[in-house]
Amino acid sequence: MVLALWSIPGCSRSPDAQADADRALSSFLGQGDSTPEGFARAETAREFRFPEDHGAHPDYRTEWWYFTGNLATDQGRHFGYQLVLFRFALAPGRVERSSAWATKQVYMAHLALTDVESQEFRFHERFARNAAGLAGVEASPFRVWLEDWRVEAVDGEDETWTLQAGESDMAISLTLSPLKPVVLQGDRGLSRKGPEPGNASYYYSLPRIATKGVITLGDEHYPVAGLSWLDREWSTSALSEEQAGWDWFSLQLNNGYDLMYYQLRHKDGRVEPFSSGTLIDPEGGTTALRREDVFLEALDTWESPLGGLYPVAWRMEIPLAGLEVEIQSMLKNQELDTSVRYWEGAVEVKGKQGDEEVSGHGYLEMTGYAR
Repeated sequence: MVLALWSIPGCSRSPDAQADADRALSSFLGQGDSTPEGFARAETAREFRFPEDHGAHPDYRTEWWYFTGNLATDQGRHFGYQLVLFRFALAPGRVERSSAWATKQVYMAHLALTDVESQEFRFHERFARNAAGLAGVEASPFRVWLEDWRVEAVDGEDETWTLQAGESDMAISLTLSPLKPVVLQGDRGLSRKGPEPGNASYYYSLPRIATKGVITLGDEHYPVAGLSWLDREWSTSALSEEQAGWDWFSLQLNNGYDLMYYQLRHKDGRVEPFSSGTLIDPEGGTTALRREDVFLEALDTWESPLGGLYPVAWRMEIPLAGLEVEIQSMLKNQELDTSVRYWEGAVEVKGKQGDEEVSGHGYLEMTGYAR
């Protein structure tokens, strides 16, 4: 659920430009009074429509298509992957110039791969304008792309998607088929991040997606299979002035349960009462989780050589679900040093749900720790 800042390739970054970028980051995070007039805001619950809502919502300032997953070869070699495409509106309204390069939309994408066996973490970042076919979104059939990084429906059907992305040292080529229906997060898809009106997003997930394909590292190709997770959000502002960042968990257990929970942190260390999540049972039924329903305790930390101390092992208890698990990063250094520095990586889950031993995998995202 990361909110991020863009820069445009080929543009020099003078001190004044860097100051503008810093102000823009605060604006995208929705902090203070920096959000300009003219953008729509997530203020009330709405009706979701599919496949239309897989597409873009250009009246809102920020939007993303966020895929993460844990995959393995037949021999048990484990990989985590992340492919996320962001859309940023630079200004409200439509473009009035006729140039093919004229646009008010900029796209950014992150690709990351965790190779557990070699204890290596790789990541790449791209940018492009929503112009001249470089980047964009189509709803039906679904397609979102940034140059040759893309997610698209197979044969025009929305039930199966393919992911294709790569750089010189790594690539993914995956086919995804959802095993559970769409989950609307928060209040019927309205996910409030604070008490201020409009500090919210529209948010839905596909929590359990069967995945198979090939991961390429250098000259080696690894057939893999496993599970993915999709998060979709769009908003204009989401964080309050006093909020510093969040810890976001998406967990898939071997008993068929799935879990999303995000813990919003204040600058003074307090946990935001609007922290929330959803527990999803094997049939797709949901239970809303409030801040008071979830107990989180950090068990271990990793210090980034770039500055910042990240909790990389956690204990989570949800008494109403009888769930007690420990969440351990599969590689301590899964930090992306991109336009915004944050930690996002594969985790392993072990514990109990009631009297049953459970295990699983998932993803953890942490922001606001980097100095």
